[in-house]
Order: sequence, then C-alpha cells, then structure tokens
Amino acid sequence: MFGVDDEKWKKLNGFNTATEIYQQPKLWLEVLKIVEDNKDDINKFLEARLKKDKVRVIFAGAGTSAYVGEIATQQLNMGGEYIYEAIATTDIVANPEIYFKKDIPTILVSFARSGNSPESVATYNLANEMIDEVSHIFITCNVEGKLAEISQGKENVLLLLMPEESNDKGFAMTSSFSCMTLTALLIFDMGNFENNKKQILEMATIGKDILKGDQEEIKGLIDPKYNRIVYLGSSTFRGLTKESGLKLLELTRGQIISHSETTLGFRHGPKSITNDNTLIFIYISEDPYTRKYDIDMLKEIYNDEGGHRVIAISNKYYEEVEENSNKYFYLNKDGNNIDNTGFMSLLYALYAQLVALFYSINVNVEPDDPNPSGIVNRVVKGVTIYKKN
Repeated sequence: MFGVDDEKWKKLNGFNTATEIYQQPKLWLEVLKIVEDNKDDINKFLEARLKKDKVRVIFAGAGTSAYVGEIATQQLNMGGEYIYEAIATTDIVANPEIYFKKDIPTILVSFARSGNSPESVATYNLANEMIDEVSHIFITCNVEGKLAEISQGKENVLLLLMPEESNDKGFAMTSSFSCMTLTALLIFDMGNFENNKKQILEMATIGKDILKGDQEEIKGLIDPKYNRIVYLGSSTFRGLTKESGLKLLELTRGQIISHSETTLGFRHGPKSITNDNTLIFIYISEDPYTRKYDIDMLKEIYNDEGGHRVIAISNKYYEEVEENSNKYFYLNKDGNNIDNTGFMSLLYALYAQLVALFYSINVNVEPDDPNPSGIVNRVVKGVTIYKKN
C-alpha cells in the first residue's frame, strides 16, 4: 500500500490506518449494496415520517461523526423538499433545550463508528425525553455497540450497519467516515437512487486511481518545513475542511498545526496563520457562482509574498486554477459524470487522509496509536452524563 510493504507498515504501527484508507473504494460498493438490499425498509420508514408537517431531520455525531452530518446536510439542502440540520451531539448534550423542540416531529440521525460514545447514547435518551414525536436512524459501524443494542425491537428506530471492515481499528476515522457519509447521502435521496448508483460506481474507480496514482505526488508535498496546513472550502466542502484538519491534527499528535475555514471567511482574520511554512489546500467548488469566490481567493494566496504554497483540488479541470496554484489535483481526467458534491467530498477526503498519514510517518508518530499516553482516546473517555431536570 502506497509504496510500502505490509511488514513495514506494521513496524511503523500504521498498518490499520493505511489499510482503512486504501480499502474505501471497495467499501463504498458494499455500502451501495447495503442500501439497495434495504431499500424497502428505508423507504417505508422515511415515507411515513417525512409526511409530517414541519418535520425536522437532525444529523448528530461527535468529532468526525459530526462532520459527516455537516457534509451531508449541505448536499441534501441544495434542492431537497426538507430542511436538514447538522448538530453535534457534544452541543446537544450540553444544551439540549436549545436544539430539541417538544412539539416538532423529529427524525434524529445518529452517526457513530463504535456506537459507544457517551454523547451518542445521551442524545438518544434526551430526544426521547424532550420531543413528543421522535424517530431515530442509527448509522453505525459496530454491530456490538450500544446504539445497535438499543435499536433492537424498537419500531421507531432504523438501524443501518456499515460494512464490518469500516469499524476502523486505527485511531482516526477514515473508512467509517466515508461509509457513513455515503449512506446518509443515499438514504435521503432514494428517489434518485439509480443515478446515484451510477455515480458511486464511477466514484469507486476514481478513488482507486487517487490512492494508486496520486499518492506519490502527495508524498512530494510532505516537507517538515511546512508545519502549518490550512484547508479552505465552501458549502459542502466546509464540513470536509474540518474533517481534513482534524485528521492531520490527530495523526500527527498536533505536531503539525491545522486550520480550516470557509473560502470567504479566511480573509476575516484566520489568514493570519499564513507564513513561509504554510501549505494551503483549497477545495474548488463546481458551482459556477461559488467557484468565482474560490478562484479569487486562490489567486490572492498564490500571489501573496512569502514561501507558502497553495494546492488546489477540483472535480473538473480549470486552466485558471492550474495557473494560480503550486500543485493542482483534479478528478475529471476521463470525463466522469459525478455531479453530487457530497460524493466529490469523499474523493477529496482521500487526499487529506493521505496527507495526514504521510505527515504522521514524517514526524515519527505511529498512525494507529498517535496518542499512546491516552490524552485522546479512540472512543472518548471521561465524559460524565448528567441528568436533565
């Protein structure tokens, strides 16, 4: 994998993480089959609930699982009939009365790799206590987790288990992140399933090409001089920027500083992070209007004085982007038909995951266990859940 044999990955204590990044295109096809095999149950569950007046659909999770919701809601809100909201479980648990409305029918979609996060279980319980009419969808990777256990025998809970291999053994969520995101994008767009299916088949092929064909160029970006990494993007790509920054922070144990921001928001103070040791990644929008702002920022950063470098990633090729970036990756080398920005986000995420993996090795951190001291844990610990009066 990535030019390193399995034994070397094991010596580096990075075998699980490398495998979990590398296997994603295969798992996307498994997710597609899971959703297709459960189409009737999914449609029956959602149709009965989405007919309610003023129904809310809330996507909830913590950390990477929260960013799953941010990516999915932006895509689903582009032309959907319903309003989708992304609210982190860490926000809900601390202030449930702000987010839960007693009289509004709600579908709470919980994303969880392990299904054992204290905040995930607490959010489920709080929703049941505080909302008169609430249904749940659990999208989780662990058949033995608490959420999977809770779902048994409950008519108001739909459990969607991800492929077994997506229950990442490594510290950082990679396979679990992309599988859960893909599932959310599919199940809330079932009327467009056949078209989405075609795109996912293409997406799997492109993903393999990125992981095999672009990894050497990505390795070429890894330089200990560049110890600040910024990710910029708009709309659907905003959640992706957060996930990209988090992967780098996690896998390097904070030795490489990461920051994420919207394209337009970067000028309003956060641009202060830029120095001669900064790499700035910009996810270029495929929306013609939004792309104007992305390219303006790209040009500005590229032409700013200093030793920083700017890397652009887009779906289609744009000459203007290539002319104003130090490195340019684009997906549409063979005329792909992917127009779903959520699907694009999962392909762009492969670049960010590889950057994080290669930087982790570069700074002598073990990818599978970047925090051996236990300051941060694979499944969060130390959370006390208080009873709401």
